[in-house]
Amino acid sequence: MTDSVEGRVLNLWQRWGKTAFGRRLYSLMLGYMVPYSGSIRPLVLRLERGYVCIELRDRHALRNHLHSIHAIALANLGELASGLAMLSMLPDNVKAIVIRLEIEYLKKARGRLLAIGRADSPAMITAEPVTHIVYAEISDAAGDVVARLNVHWQLRPKDTL
Repeated sequence: MTDSVEGRVLNLWQRWGKTAFGRRLYSLMLGYMVPYSGSIRPLVLRLERGYVCIELRDRHALRNHLHSIHAIALANLGELASGLAMLSMLPDNVKAIVIRLEIEYLKKARGRLLAIGRADSPAMITAEPVTHIVYAEISDAAGDVVARLNVHWQLRPKDTL
C-alpha cells in the first residue's frame, strides 16, 4: 500500500468499502485525517476513480436559523466530494490544493443529502501548476438538487510545494 494520502484514498476504499462497517470505518478515518470535513460526519457510500458518492444526514448541529442545513456545511460536503474524486485520479507524485470554490445554492437543504463528485483525468502535470476543475452536486432525498459546486484545484508535482 502506498504511503501517500492520494494513494491511500483509493487503496483503503478498495479494502474497506465493500461492507457497511468498512464504509463507516473509512469515513471515520477520513474524518480523522481531515478534521474539518469530518465535523459534518460524512459517510462515503461509493468511491471509484473520478467518482464519489457521499451521504450527509441532517442533524441539529448542521442547521441554521431557517431550520435547514447551513450553507457552509453544504460547501464542506461539496468540497469533500470534489476532493475525493480528484485525489482518486492523481498519481502519487502530484499534490492538489483548492484555489477557488464556486457554489450555487438552489434550494433549502433538509433531510438526507447525497453529494456526487466527478473528476476527469487532469492534464499532464509539469513543474508549472495546472488548474483543474472538479464538479460536485448535492441532492436531497427527493432527488432535487440543492447545491452545485465548481471546485478549482491547483495541481503540481510534490517536490515543488
